[in-house]
Amino acid sequence: MRTALFSDVHGNAVAFDAFISDLERRPVDRIVCLGDAVQGGPEPAVCLARLRELRCPVVMGNADWYVLTGETAEPETDQHRSMREWTLAQLSDDDIAFVRSFRPTVELPGLLAFHGSPSSFEELIFPTTPEEEFRRMLEGADAPVLAGGHVHLQFVRRRDSSLFVNPGSVGLAYDHEQPADDVRLDPWAQYAVVSDDEGVASVELRRALFDHDAVIDAYERSGAPHPERSAAWRPRD
Repeated sequence: MRTALFSDVHGNAVAFDAFISDLERRPVDRIVCLGDAVQGGPEPAVCLARLRELRCPVVMGNADWYVLTGETAEPETDQHRSMREWTLAQLSDDDIAFVRSFRPTVELPGLLAFHGSPSSFEELIFPTTPEEEFRRMLEGADAPVLAGGHVHLQFVRRRDSSLFVNPGSVGLAYDHEQPADDVRLDPWAQYAVVSDDEGVASVELRRALFDHDAVIDAYERSGAPHPERSAAWRPRD
């Protein structure tokens, strides 16, 4: 059994299409989305249409919840508010109903999927999270593979006999060790494939390249607020 895990599309349909095309070339048995599908990018409705077509279980992410309710544990800026209002204006009633159908967790044979941690889509699990805190956030989770997103980092970490897998971000992958005033985004969609061979799990971290200029064009055509955000897709000289 091979399971594709993906997360954090954030309204980037160019990246989402690259991920889907890569899956078509290298198919799997099942797919699970770990949340944050629409908020923040230029094509939220297109991303929801693609997600529907995949017919996969979807976890509720913190940004999905923010779109629905306006509630967030993070400091809310005018940019966040204006982008949320614009995103909502792009979505139909059916789109909103689809987002409301996302689940706090998804449990399948051999897998427990969530966004931040099993108990909260806001909690942050990093490769460097202290072991005591890491175990606290995963307390009670009982599956060979524990899968979370949220922090836009691809990594695998062991918790006793379980593997914690973060597939990274499809739509907003980036190097976290960059100057805060000059962050550039990566032109590839990150995801992971978990394989189960007679009860032994293994993980493949994948990247699918896409055209960063196409993302910039999508921003410029979309009418989304703060079009200067597209500059983050331009490579450094």
